[in-house]
Amino acid sequence: MFAAIQQFCNNIAASFNTIPEERKQLLSKISAYIQQKKDNGEPVQLVYVCTHNSRRSHFGQVWAAVAGAYYQIPNVLTFSGGTEATAFNINAINSLKRTGFVITDDGKTSNPKYTVAIGENLQTVCFSKVYNDAANPQQGFAAIMTCGDAEQNCPFIPGVELRIGTTYNDPKASDNTPEQEATYDERSKQIARECLYVFSLVK
Repeated sequence: MFAAIQQFCNNIAASFNTIPEERKQLLSKISAYIQQKKDNGEPVQLVYVCTHNSRRSHFGQVWAAVAGAYYQIPNVLTFSGGTEATAFNINAINSLKRTGFVITDDGKTSNPKYTVAIGENLQTVCFSKVYNDAANPQQGFAAIMTCGDAEQNCPFIPGVELRIGTTYNDPKASDNTPEQEATYDERSKQIARECLYVFSLVK
């Protein structure tokens, strides 16, 4: 793991006390799911879902991958999807870059595939797609809904073992304002904190 991301995680892990108790109880359900898969020797497949699969769901995919690596939980596979495909938003990408991720794309002008490097030989691939895209698992996974729209508009997700809503405010509201960078960084940090908390409970 890159040193900047490792240090970021160290700092975040010291702030779990800022997560409200009610929120911790919700997040612990994801921890229990991960624990069960780990105990059974099965892969931990987590799909983060938001309407456009452009901001919050990608933050979830990336930070869950980081959290699995940080707490050394084996066989963690993270994905994201939406109810429609758009593109991985540049403001979300730039926020992750500011944290220390190395992000490259495949050069396509429409909905590029981005390789998000967490460290040497540690990476995840992000691009916008619908939640049941062939790139995502079709069975044996948890669906984590990161926005209210996705929670309402995805009444049924085939193959899901756990479906849970951990909604976050959309940083899109700050686009093209002086608060843009700070808002995206804060949302990324919030999702990072909650992903790390989830994995911290897995033994």
